[in-house]
Amino acid sequence: MVNSSHAPAGPPLGATAREIAARCEPRVNALARRMTQDAFARLRGYDELPSDVKDVEIAATARHGLRLFLDRVAAPADAPGDYEYFRERAAQRADEGMPLRLLLSTHILGTQVLWRALRDVTLRGEESGLAELSDYLFTAQERIVAAVTETYLDEQAAIVAERREERRSLARALLEGAPVATAEAGGFGGGAVVLFLRLPGEGGPGLPVAVRRLVRRVQAALDRAFGVGVPTLLDGAGGHALVPGALDVPDELTASLREFCGPGLRIGVADAGSFAEIPEAARTAEEVVRVARACGRPPGLHRLDDVLLEYHLSRPSAGSERIAALLEPVDGRPELTETLRAYLELGQDRRATGRRLSLHPNTVDNRLARVASLTGLDLTSSHGTALALAALLLREVGGEPGA
Repeated sequence: MVNSSHAPAGPPLGATAREIAARCEPRVNALARRMTQDAFARLRGYDELPSDVKDVEIAATARHGLRLFLDRVAAPADAPGDYEYFRERAAQRADEGMPLRLLLSTHILGTQVLWRALRDVTLRGEESGLAELSDYLFTAQERIVAAVTETYLDEQAAIVAERREERRSLARALLEGAPVATAEAGGFGGGAVVLFLRLPGEGGPGLPVAVRRLVRRVQAALDRAFGVGVPTLLDGAGGHALVPGALDVPDELTASLREFCGPGLRIGVADAGSFAEIPEAARTAEEVVRVARACGRPPGLHRLDDVLLEYHLSRPSAGSERIAALLEPVDGRPELTETLRAYLELGQDRRATGRRLSLHPNTVDNRLARVASLTGLDLTSSHGTALALAALLLREVGGEPGA
């Protein structure tokens, strides 16, 4: 598995070097067998390769490399086409999932086997010819390893991009309720867990490179947490993730995502009984996040049961506009709205509200009294607090998704 193409231009190798190489010509097949059955067998993971890969394809590549090297020794010349065979094999190995470490190790060990063979047939007094061959051989190794690595990584990047786009296309189709073939839908026929992620800092001007890196890290964390490739539609603000089957959301997922998304991360969760129910589950997961955020729930993972009353109160009805209008008098007073939201979320506990907002309880009382005075709502009664909560939710959740 060695290649001398594109070796630096220079004078032809000396007669002694060519004579040493010629002695190895009859041993090409035996050397290829030694590489594939002996040297490579010591590599971790080599035994796990399919027999046709080890005994046919890798052996053929070894023979090709040996003959190519010996031909170039006999008649040195630049030959760009010499790389193509190795590039094709490297792309094939990447497509099959062979680790790059294992692929490169076969090339390096193949070079070692050939060098030992050249050394073994060198006679006393021919050391200068062997030195010439060594320089030529190891320069060839450097070039072929570089070419194989480049091709492998290019192919691997293309495969990853293709798979990512396939998963995005599947996620988009499922979220839109478009027809999806059973084979393409995978395990989604039996239902799904639908996540909506709202990433903190979404209003900032995120750099495209930073956004792509964040999305890749979120994707990797989801794949790792659920043990499957999770179809997603994500951008710098967040988006949806679809997990096939009725799986529980791992406890460590939120903590894992917060490591690079920040503490403001919110995740809405809804279940779909079949892929036909996924669009509705996706809307529910997104609405759950919006409701939790609007009513002051701390960031984290939210399910419908966590905000069931608030979700119900935020649904539009015949009286929605009149209820939402109850808080119009405090428009332009964000400190009053913030205090009211925290007070309602914390069960009308003025001291807890003060701790959350870093306010003295008397300041909380003064702000709530001002809200009551401006709106006419009695925040000391269950009826008044229910109206205030409904008005707050309708004003902050009643618009378009994402508002």
